[in-house]
Amino acid sequence: MAEARIIIDIAHISKVYTMGEEQVHALRDVSLQIRAGEYVALMGPSGSGKSTLMNMLGCLDTPSSGHYSFDGEDVSTMDDDDLAAIRNRDIGFVFQTFNLLPRASALRNVELPLVYAGVGASERERRAEEALENVGLGERMHHRPNELSGGQRQRVAIARALVTNPSIILADEPTGNLDSRTGQEIMTLFGNLWRSGHTVILVTHEEDIARHARRIVRLRDGLVESDTPNTQTP
Repeated sequence: MAEARIIIDIAHISKVYTMGEEQVHALRDVSLQIRAGEYVALMGPSGSGKSTLMNMLGCLDTPSSGHYSFDGEDVSTMDDDDLAAIRNRDIGFVFQTFNLLPRASALRNVELPLVYAGVGASERERRAEEALENVGLGERMHHRPNELSGGQRQRVAIARALVTNPSIILADEPTGNLDSRTGQEIMTLFGNLWRSGHTVILVTHEEDIARHARRIVRLRDGLVESDTPNTQTP
């Protein structure tokens, strides 16, 4: 069987931030390829560069040097509008803090990316309802975030990430604000999404969370320390 296409191709990227008179090297000569349909965990302690790398992968930032190709498009030198177009079209973000609008229902929160994409009202609602059904929240779609548990709020955030049918789901510490049992439920959901054909990239500092992925990339001091298949999945 032919190998899946390379969806992320990072070659020798570095990122340098200027903090006053000091230069901080957040990433140093990082190269990484991720194929469509992979389930990858990016791991590392605080200051390892994993958040900077996540921002790069998610087209939230551009490298100081090096090359980044996203699904065949060179994004290394794109302007903000071009980067925003790729984010809106191809990347579904899931954050530790959920980032939900408190006064809006689960359904309206999930619709939001489709509003930005210019999708009509009836189609928005249909797709948002379907996304919420897919994460097991069909009966809670008219509840506001403060009427939902932490795990349910994270499911709303995952539905919002899925509603545009993105190429990649990029999750930043998605269980960081959840108790361990609820965290495991969310990781089961990510596993189901991966098995259904999504590319999942998970950023975490927790070993038990990273073990759900099929490949673990470890960073330290802005460098890739190791990149290995994971055969110890739960």
